[in-house]
Amino acid sequence: MLPTINPPGFYWPQAELGTDVKVSEWIRQIQREEDLKKEKWDVVLFGVPLSRSSISPSGASEFPESFRRSWKGFSTYNLDFESDLQKMKVADLGDVKMHFTDIPQCHSNIKQTMKDIRKQFPDSFPIAIGGDHSITAMLVSGLKELEPEKEIGILQLDTHLDLRSLEDHGPTNGTPIRNLIQNSMIKGENVYNIGLHGFFNSQSLIRYAKEHKLNYITLKEARRRGIEETVQEAILQLESKVDKIYVTIDMDVLDIGFAPGVPASTPGGMSTEELFSAVYTAGLSSKTAAMDIVCLDPTRDHQAQPTVKAGTYTFLTFLTALMNRR
Repeated sequence: MLPTINPPGFYWPQAELGTDVKVSEWIRQIQREEDLKKEKWDVVLFGVPLSRSSISPSGASEFPESFRRSWKGFSTYNLDFESDLQKMKVADLGDVKMHFTDIPQCHSNIKQTMKDIRKQFPDSFPIAIGGDHSITAMLVSGLKELEPEKEIGILQLDTHLDLRSLEDHGPTNGTPIRNLIQNSMIKGENVYNIGLHGFFNSQSLIRYAKEHKLNYITLKEARRRGIEETVQEAILQLESKVDKIYVTIDMDVLDIGFAPGVPASTPGGMSTEELFSAVYTAGLSSKTAAMDIVCLDPTRDHQAQPTVKAGTYTFLTFLTALMNRR
């Protein structure tokens, strides 16, 4: 097992696969080193249960376990595309080890985990389940440090720019994109943010975005063009400029009515259908190389868990795109 990962804290019983299979019966949760060697994994999945680095109170550290527990409510068969995810081999490695109080140590473990996964599973697609948005800077930094010659682009689905000052805030969920730009891990011109709307980004952050040539498309404009068309255009532009595309999905991009269980829920955001369409489109690109889902707080969710279920649906939709692009 990887030194910076603990095995999953919650396991579903493993079952033989057949025609009517639940996600809980399909994803292989790794308990022993020898289990990793049994298959050539298409996707390696890992949790990042960190939310102490959030600028607002957050229980996003609880999402990896809630995410796993939700699997029983989903089939592997996606009716919209008449596709069965059983064709893919997906391994759940467990959760990145977190220190109780040392956030820099947590961030170091996250970065090292991405490096180790890319070394040990070079042909597998890594997906991280957060956790707050600070983890994205560490995951992308791990990719960049492993292959410094490769240019990485970011497709960010988010209500916020995440460009707050590192001097004022440190490496928090409000600073991951600025963190990556200031540390020369990415270029501002290779960031495409789709989903900004309303009253949730200050003028100073817009100025910084313009100074560093970030590409941001408001949700109002994306709806005018069409969500799918907007994402397609962003991906096409990224494909012409970068070697790898990293997709980061902040669940606060959803309207509060669809996702009450996020720390910074707002009115005016995407519908779940708009998010699923965007995610599917992004996953079809051959240059899309890694993905995370962040800022989902199950402790704020309603009893029926609409936000947790939306997060799991987002993950499964992305997997459908990965499978169909092949």
